[in-house]
Amino acid sequence: MKQCRVEIAHVQDSIAETLEKSLRNFSLPKKKRIFLKANICAPKYMPGVVTTPQLLYDLVSQLRDSNEEVMVGESDGYNYLCRLALKETGIEATVKKAGGTVVNLSEDRLVEVNLRDSSVKKLLLPKTLMEADAVVDVPVMKTHEYKIYTGAIKNLFGCIPDERRIYLHPHLPEVLFQLYHILSPDLTVMDAIVAMEGNGPTAGKPVKMNLILTSDDALSVDTAATKLMGLNWRQIDYLAHVARKTGFREENVTLTGCRIADHARKFELPNRDLPVEAQLQIYKSTLMTKVFFRSLKFVKVLQKVVIAYRKTANRKNPSEGLPRKPQAPS
Repeated sequence: MKQCRVEIAHVQDSIAETLEKSLRNFSLPKKKRIFLKANICAPKYMPGVVTTPQLLYDLVSQLRDSNEEVMVGESDGYNYLCRLALKETGIEATVKKAGGTVVNLSEDRLVEVNLRDSSVKKLLLPKTLMEADAVVDVPVMKTHEYKIYTGAIKNLFGCIPDERRIYLHPHLPEVLFQLYHILSPDLTVMDAIVAMEGNGPTAGKPVKMNLILTSDDALSVDTAATKLMGLNWRQIDYLAHVARKTGFREENVTLTGCRIADHARKFELPNRDLPVEAQLQIYKSTLMTKVFFRSLKFVKVLQKVVIAYRKTANRKNPSEGLPRKPQAPS
């Protein structure tokens, strides 16, 4: 594994100034076309869920100064269109104001990428993404209902534009390794200005951290982020899988900027109730995943059942709080 660096910066004055100082420490060669993979996993902007629009504005503005084109993209969610999410979150207007363009990867032409020595034989990836001169990963730091943690590497899953990417969940660690290897982000800028704990990635509790993590390696960012959250990255199955296949060694990662000890806090873990445990069991089987998630109408019926179940459970255990909305499959 190569030597990597993670800069942990505390946002004190403005995001733009903090970002500018962090980017000075990373040599992103001048390119023609830069693609930014934002985390837009909800149809409306919610702090700690969607990449902070102001961060995207400042990042696009600074990269646009030395590059011909800066694109910000995402794919359709399981039950919402990226085209609408870009507009409703305010990200489309923000990016265009900064001089960039937005891309719905689900409306792009696809390139078939054949995989060798993998349990997954091929991936269909957007042509725009594959032809970009550089890829910048812009995830949000948060817990995940099914995966405990989600960040830089998990954010790459949204680069698969087909809504049937949910069928890949039984092979998720391998799929994420392949995306990390194929896309090989030149830069990762993690949004930890507002993070999320509990039942993320969309139904947890926002946590104000005022941090930005910048690195030339997505896995290194994830290991640093989990330490800030009081998590053990080795217990996150897909991170352990990527680390094993790449020969990752923590001693090859240099941490600069703020000390982790000065900003770390113990994040609340997801509450894995019966519906979550059931879905985790479904994800273990490719056949079961296809059966349960083939129809959006059927999924919506299941979501109503889950809401009813959680209301009943909360009446029996009022200390558990209000029933949370079932998360759409990612």
